[in-house]
Amino acid sequence: MPDKQAHSRHRSMQVGQVVSRAGNKTIVVQVTRRVQHALYERYLNRRKKFHAHDERNQCQVGDWVRIVESRPLSRQKRWRLEAILAPASLPPEPEAQPEAP
Repeated sequence: MPDKQAHSRHRSMQVGQVVSRAGNKTIVVQVTRRVQHALYERYLNRRKKFHAHDERNQCQVGDWVRIVESRPLSRQKRWRLEAILAPASLPPEPEAQPEAP
């Protein structure tokens, strides 16, 4: 009998930006996609928010991340963090103001 290969389950992947850290080990990722209007043929931006599991609390607001589909982890969480693609840019530090005499 031939060896049975384990079939890896196809899991959906999304790439988006972290818009919130909803709680402990939870992030909210906004995924934006461009679709063409059926009648007017104008391109529109469609956005959707996904709650994802961040096991190590390593994401910050503004990070670009890849999330993958997983089993239900809570009432809203059906996704988990796979990778951080680009960290959020750090805010510029305020320049030192010279004291006025």
